[in-house]
Amino acid sequence: MTKVLRGVVHGKTIEVSEDVGMPDGQAVEIIVTAALPCGPAPWGARAQTTPKQLPGPPPGWTPGGTITVAGLLAGEWTEEDDQIFEQIYRARKAATR
Repeated sequence: MTKVLRGVVHGKTIEVSEDVGMPDGQAVEIIVTAALPCGPAPWGARAQTTPKQLPGPPPGWTPGGTITVAGLLAGEWTEEDDQIFEQIYRARKAATR
């Protein structure tokens, strides 16, 4: 079960603002981040934000692997497919508006 709760730190104790929904004595793992201030930042001040964490590569991904969207057709690609794409490329370059 994963739940996001808000609370206040008092030394080694974190007082949450709502019921956790777990029995007393239940072992838990906690990830603590500072909440952004409530209310707007003063005029001209920049609000502090944490840098966005980007997701990593999908599970099972390896560099140079052909198990990707682009690599799925690698075994079935023909010289004719290359010619078709070359014709499309030339047609786009030649098109004028």
